[in-house]
Amino acid sequence: MKVDVLLGLQWGDEGKGKIVDVLTPKYDIIARFQGGPNAGHTLEFEGNKHVLHTIPSGIFREGVMNVIGNGVVIDPVIFQTELDKLEPYNIDVKSRLTISKKAHLILPTHRILDAASETAKGKNKIGSTLKGIGPTYMDKTGRNGLRVGDIYAPNFEQKYKALVKKHESMLSRYPDFEYNLTELEGPWLKAVELLKEIPAVDSEHYINDAIKSGKKILAEGAQGTMLDIDFGTYPYVTSSNTVTAGTCTGLGVAPSTIGNVIGIFKAYCTRVGSGPFPTELNDEIGEKLRKEGFEFGATTGRPRRCGWIDLPQLKYAIMINGATELSMMKADVLDNFETIKVCTHYIIDGEKYDYFPYDVNDVEVIPVYEEINGWNCDTTKLTSINDAPMELKAYVEYLEQKLEVPISVVSVGPDRTQTLENKVLA
Repeated sequence: MKVDVLLGLQWGDEGKGKIVDVLTPKYDIIARFQGGPNAGHTLEFEGNKHVLHTIPSGIFREGVMNVIGNGVVIDPVIFQTELDKLEPYNIDVKSRLTISKKAHLILPTHRILDAASETAKGKNKIGSTLKGIGPTYMDKTGRNGLRVGDIYAPNFEQKYKALVKKHESMLSRYPDFEYNLTELEGPWLKAVELLKEIPAVDSEHYINDAIKSGKKILAEGAQGTMLDIDFGTYPYVTSSNTVTAGTCTGLGVAPSTIGNVIGIFKAYCTRVGSGPFPTELNDEIGEKLRKEGFEFGATTGRPRRCGWIDLPQLKYAIMINGATELSMMKADVLDNFETIKVCTHYIIDGEKYDYFPYDVNDVEVIPVYEEINGWNCDTTKLTSINDAPMELKAYVEYLEQKLEVPISVVSVGPDRTQTLENKVLA
């Protein structure tokens, strides 16, 4: 069997959690392959809203195993909070969830370093979620990090103290930054003990054995392509590879095992934090998109920047990921627009660009738009794409033609039932 991949094609917040939840019954294993609690995957069903940060989005489906891969970084305190929120739903987490022994741990001092560094940047801050993600990945690549497997070692306390000592030395560079490690350390060490109750495995063997035995696997990405450490709008990016290639390193699977790649995008575009955003709307239309789409971060609560859909950016993301099918999210947010704009190319220094260029940080990017008729009616109660207004169907067909990849799903609301199958789901 192949490993299918589901990931975001924009700057995150595309609605990946919902589509994973919808697709989960077709799979045996859902596996997160990168990122950490800076992710916020929102699922809504049966009148309840759930936000997952570390746990894969298949956790609510009985009979499906969820794997936190080696490419993920875990904050035991946040992880424990997630588990606590699942308790009222009587989910047998221990039978549905397992963690890679090679996944790295976020220490309290990682979070403190993150905050100190971001504060020191002042107006040049990158928009970190302050979850300690960046410093944890830095320790990983610097070969200093602690992994889940280390918590079972007899010298874990010694390893922990050695890394904390290193971090305290680094924090001395920020003499004006105040912090209280003791306040954070107690709950963290307690959460580590609770973390031990979740089965830990050599996930690369676990996943590859599952492939050999014919299990169907869906790899769940976090953040979005434009936040990828290599291919995103650097330096305003996250610290991991959010693209398809990250599945291989984040789960330990060979490139030849990758099957379908499902790219998720919004019918418009958003971004949280700093960094370039060519189609951003700093006007009443941008505010209307934010209000209609409830565009506030699931992890940080920060208002998202909003703008029209960006085809050069999407084509770039599709190319990088090798997307084989697409899911268009939040079509319903555009229900009250007479017309919709689509960015078809950019003008930079008088030249026309129909692709996403190397550096858009320090240049003026002028988006060029085509105008599409809106449907200007309520789509949230639709149960079939066949009953959708002609203008919505035309918008989908227009995007398929421009992007040259089929759109298999159109989402018209946050609930799992508000999902229209346009072609054949994976």
